[in-house]
Amino acid sequence: MSDPISIRRAEPEDFAAVQAIYAAPIAQAGTLQLPFPSLDLWRQRLQAVDPNAHLLLACVGGEVAGQLGLYLSTNPRRRHVGDLGMGVRDDFQGRGVGTALLKAALGLADGWLQLRRLELQVYADNAAGIALYTRHGFVEEGRHRDFAFRDGSYVDALSLARVKPR
Repeated sequence: MSDPISIRRAEPEDFAAVQAIYAAPIAQAGTLQLPFPSLDLWRQRLQAVDPNAHLLLACVGGEVAGQLGLYLSTNPRRRHVGDLGMGVRDDFQGRGVGTALLKAALGLADGWLQLRRLELQVYADNAAGIALYTRHGFVEEGRHRDFAFRDGSYVDALSLARVKPR
């Protein structure tokens, strides 16, 4: 039996654990993060969290296994919109960490933040991520050709969104 996954808010002292997520090659390649993230970069990010950002961590057996950011739009006409970004540590992928983080973010968005629309971009070659998001009601809204430069070549990304029914 595997350890249960718990979700909590990221705290400033979690900077090294979050840096370790994005220093791992698979997790880093699935994001817009550059290789070799510094500890100081993540220390600064977690000490000066924007009030419109909700940073969640997934923990398994006392270890930080994944991180999700839910970012609220600051545009007055888009206050009903949130943007998601997520990373799961390489050695915890395929173990339900992404699902637990996404469910927690959906609960926060729907039950507390009055968000009607959630948006994200996912690399077109990230089949596991696309499957996760579509299982939770996200639909493809468009394709961004040559969205980002990754490991020597350009990669496309898909825009996905989930609109809460009225």
